[in-house]
Amino acid sequence: MSTTWAAVLLAGGRGSRLGGVDKAALEVGGCTLLDHALTAVHGASPVVVVGPPRPVRGEVEWTCEDPPGGGPAAALAAGLALLPPDRDLVAVLAVDQPGITARTVTRLRHAVNDTGALLVDPDGRLQWLAGVWRVEALRAVMPERPAGASLRSVLGPLGGAAVTALPGEAVDVDTPQDLSRVRAADPSHASHREDG
Repeated sequence: MSTTWAAVLLAGGRGSRLGGVDKAALEVGGCTLLDHALTAVHGASPVVVVGPPRPVRGEVEWTCEDPPGGGPAAALAAGLALLPPDRDLVAVLAVDQPGITARTVTRLRHAVNDTGALLVDPDGRLQWLAGVWRVEALRAVMPERPAGASLRSVLGPLGGAAVTALPGEAVDVDTPQDLSRVRAADPSHASHREDG
């Protein structure tokens, strides 16, 4: 397992199914979703966050996809552009997955094959926004104009190793109902609610 790894966190998006709120700033368990993601990639260097700059815990590099709103493949391309040439692996995470922890990322890093590894949810769906990839492999498949391309179409040909998600790891926050469920399942959030 490589010890030199980086992280690209996708923190853009319009949050349209959440009424246009800044998804990365939503709180679960007293932390923003972005801070949850930053904790999950502790030890990565650099950590590149693709999205508008916000207050965060720790040191990150900020960038934006071109064009703005160009989608996750364009965001990943923007993040890859900032990685130093000596990084072998990169964790690629969306910030709306608060169940992903540092242990999740470690499991993914241990499972990387010739191209990478990605999480698979309990229904067998590949989680394109929860993986660890070989930087060289990602750069090889990234289209010249990634705006509008789906991550499935870009990353699918790589055939990364599938890592089965543990309970709660593959949950993402796309709707107000998702947010309510994640908060209800988090004991620290429940105690904050009762105290406040």
